[in-house]
Amino acid sequence: MCNIQIISYNESYLHELSSFSLPEDQVIFTALPLQKLNNTANSSEISHMIILADEKPVGFFSLEEGEKRDRYTTNKKAKLLTAFSINFEDQGKGFAKKSLRLLPAFLNEQFTEINEVVLGVNKRNIAAKSLYLSSGFKDLGEVYEGLKGPQHILHLTL
Repeated sequence: MCNIQIISYNESYLHELSSFSLPEDQVIFTALPLQKLNNTANSSEISHMIILADEKPVGFFSLEEGEKRDRYTTNKKAKLLTAFSINFEDQGKGFAKKSLRLLPAFLNEQFTEINEVVLGVNKRNIAAKSLYLSSGFKDLGEVYEGLKGPQHILHLTL
């Protein structure tokens, strides 16, 4: 059984994160870690996180606030979860579900000022929506018209 943990981004993992890959049917819905890390627009409003399995990076996501978050919620104490992915070679091992179940405790410890996480999941990305719902996120029926089509807005109360 792997020890799964979430940590704040650390440059020492950059090489491993740069080798992450996703199949075409997944990469259309998310950004790879290096793409997200290299996009410095609004970087002061973004915190990057790494998912580790026995100290090996297997996943990545970002938490955003500011204007981008405000497209999904009016809650100023929320963070927007973006770019969630598990490296293709590490998929199917339960790392996504385990890390999402660790998320509330991690956020309550690291970001004491927030009370909610929101995210947008493309309506065509049925597998991701199912994962988020089974990990405690709620679909309140809200939709955001994203660049790649309509997105369900999902909420996780902390």
